Amino acid sequence: MDEKQVNSYSSKYLCKLLVKYRKPILVILAVAALCAVIFSAPYFITPLYKSTTVVYPTSSNSTSKVLISTTYQSEKDIMNFGEDEQTEQMLQVMNSNRVRDKVISRFNLMEHYNIKPDSKYPYTRLNKLYDSRIKFRRTEYNAVKITVLDSDPALSAQMANDIAEIFDSTMNQIQKEVAVKAFRLVEDEYNALCAEMAKLEDSLNTLRKLGVFDYESQVEMLSQQLAVELGKGNAQGIKNIQSQLDILAEYGGASYAINERLDNDRLQLSLVKSKYEEAKMDATQDIPRKFVVTSAFQAERKSYPVRWIIVVVTVLSTFLLLIFCIVAYDRSRHFFCHKAEEGAASKAQERKTATR
Repeated sequence: MDEKQVNSYSSKYLCKLLVKYRKPILVILAVAALCAVIFSAPYFITPLYKSTTVVYPTSSNSTSKVLISTTYQSEKDIMNFGEDEQTEQMLQVMNSNRVRDKVISRFNLMEHYNIKPDSKYPYTRLNKLYDSRIKFRRTEYNAVKITVLDSDPALSAQMANDIAEIFDSTMNQIQKEVAVKAFRLVEDEYNALCAEMAKLEDSLNTLRKLGVFDYESQVEMLSQQLAVELGKGNAQGIKNIQSQLDILAEYGGASYAINERLDNDRLQLSLVKSKYEEAKMDATQDIPRKFVVTSAFQAERKSYPVRWIIVVVTVLSTFLLLIFCIVAYDRSRHFFCHKAEEGAASKAQERKTATR
């Protein structure tokens, strides 16, 4: 490109074009601004109101270990705010289908968003609207911000607050699915151990009726008495003591084994009982899984659309498009004029040559 062509696209050249076509440019920009004002009105674009709730997750997911366990050692406390891991878990649960389906069902969003169930792809449209109007974002302080946009400001605030509660119930429900199964296993083991100990106690009661109480101490005491009776030569006393020793000889080993087994079972029962109590608390108790630090309130002004932004963007876009169109028009006009001049010059040259 030569110097003339380069300079033709300079700022001076553009300013000349803008001055030359200033009237149509101003008219078109005014029309664009007017159209932007008209088409951003509530009749064409539904105004949306924004409500936000800020929540923190709890630091621990196991209530029983924090509250009643004597062996669990951790720095996590049920009253502490959660950190990165708990915040990520909260975001995953809030974005899950469980929370989505509960929110859609509770607020009847299919009808609220004017989506007919028999229309084409109703659930796809519903999910897109849900994702565009309900958002969850992690803040720089490890909290989760729930933002809801809706045409009804009261409903927007209610949805933002209820989503926090829905998360709470969903988190408890998810954990209970595991906790209940774990509780059933521990309960079965606890009941089986109690039943076994009851059978052993029944066996000991039967042996006690036969006179077997404490095998070792009874043998020692009867042996001493037998020696005394032998020294006295008391045949009837010797016979009575010997009969008791025979019973101890027959049932004493069983009594000793049952007592040893009971001691082991009692130790095992104390361990299982602590697990049983922890599992029962996890399976039956509901506790909050979040701390609400900012509750949503009814917005007084709409958040969308912002009309002045729409007008400014429309005017700027139109202005840039006009510059492109004017430059293209001017260059094409010069191009065709230049071609016409070249054609006229060539014809004049031809006539001049023919005359000679």
